[in-house]
Parts: sequence; C-alpha cells; structure tokens
Amino acid sequence: MVIGYKAWKSQDYLLDRMSLRELVAAYFTYPGIQIYLALMAALAVVALLTLRNPLMTALSVALVIILYPLVWYVLHRWVLHGSYLYKSPVTAALWKRIHFDHHQNPHDMSVLFGGLHTTLPTILLVNGPVGALIAGWSGVAAGVASAIGVTCYYEFCHCIQHLGYTPKSGFLKRIKRLHMAHHFHNEAGNYGITNYGWDRVLGTFYGHTRERPRSDTVRNLGYTGAESERYPWVARLTPPLEVTSAASSTQ
Repeated sequence: MVIGYKAWKSQDYLLDRMSLRELVAAYFTYPGIQIYLALMAALAVVALLTLRNPLMTALSVALVIILYPLVWYVLHRWVLHGSYLYKSPVTAALWKRIHFDHHQNPHDMSVLFGGLHTTLPTILLVNGPVGALIAGWSGVAAGVASAIGVTCYYEFCHCIQHLGYTPKSGFLKRIKRLHMAHHFHNEAGNYGITNYGWDRVLGTFYGHTRERPRSDTVRNLGYTGAESERYPWVARLTPPLEVTSAASSTQ
C-alpha cells in the first residue's frame, strides 16, 4: 500500500499511544520506508548484474555494516547535537526537521524518521566510495543497499524505543532504556541506537541515570533563552516554541 506523506502524517502516529501491531502497520506504510525498500531491492539487482568478485563484494557489505555505528555516532553527536546548524538561517529549518522536533516531541513518529533529502545523500557519499574501492560497481550497489537495509533496521528499533511497549527481547529492552535516558535524562551521551560501542570508546556511555546529572536542555538541546533570541530562525518556524523551560518530561 502506497500513501503520501501528508496522508500518512494526518493519522497522528504517537508512539506512546500505539500498540506493536499499529507500529508495524505505520512503519511499512511510511513513504520513506517504502522508498528505502524499493531502492534496496533495485540496488541488489544491480549488484548481482555487475558482480565480478563475490568475495570482494561481500567484503564491501561487511565493511558498511561495521562502519555504520561509527558513522551514526559522528552524525548524531557532532551534527544533530551540534549548534552550528541552527545558527544559520540557511540550515535552521533542516536542523529543526532532522532532530530538534524529535527531542521536542520524542513520541511523534512523523519526526522520528530521518528525512530522505538528508539520509540518502549521506548513505551514498559515505558508503558508495567504500564499495567502489573494494569491488567496483557491484561493491557500490551492494554497499549502498546494505546501508539502506541497516538504516531501515535502525529506524524500526528507534520506533520500538519510543513505543509505549516493553519488549520481550533483552536486547531491545536494554537499548530502549539507554535511548530513553538520552531523551529524558541527559542528551549528552548514549548517542547510539542499537550499538553503544562508540559511546564506550569515546566516553559518552552511561548505563544508569545515576551516573549523569539530569540535563536542563534534554528537550531543547541548548536552543533556549539567549540562544533562541540570538538565532531566532527555529523559533520563528515553531510557534509557540517553549525553548526557555528546563526539561520537565519523565521517562
């Protein structure tokens, strides 16, 4: 079933009020996910048609999967949680869409997914060269397809983390707890979604909320008070915008 984004969004998918069955239906009818799946299938065909060295092509896939957690960590920590995007009128709307809105309303599924206009170029620029160097066009197609597949997996796990549902899986339960701490306790840590290895390596991991003080900027990401007055473009796009209050939501 293919539906437009406006029609999909009009359903008001709020994850804290949805069942797992409703999430699965919303996930697979989201236009962005449908585009990901179609691209992944098309790229898989291209990879097979241009296949010359199966071992090297498989290696390009493996490297993409290994590199993905580091790429996500870098983007999440230094781009999405950085301040430079909201400081420019050119990129303020982009930052608002790709992360600020998600921290303002963490359960709104319509702002949980990454925008295709940012995710697809990033996937191609990061993973295309890796595949090309290892296995040529087959490596490019297989590597990018794998990155899209991992992105779909991350997006679904991300939805589960915000769903009003306690997973039966120990793994899902653990990553949900860690991600909820990022959203409702202290945003300066636990940047991973399914993999927190780089958080451990780079000192931003915390397993329990008692290990970090509660952050006053967990909902507004520091875009508050003088910052919102000096760089008003995000505030102008989101009336009325409560950027001056401390974090008040609880897990």
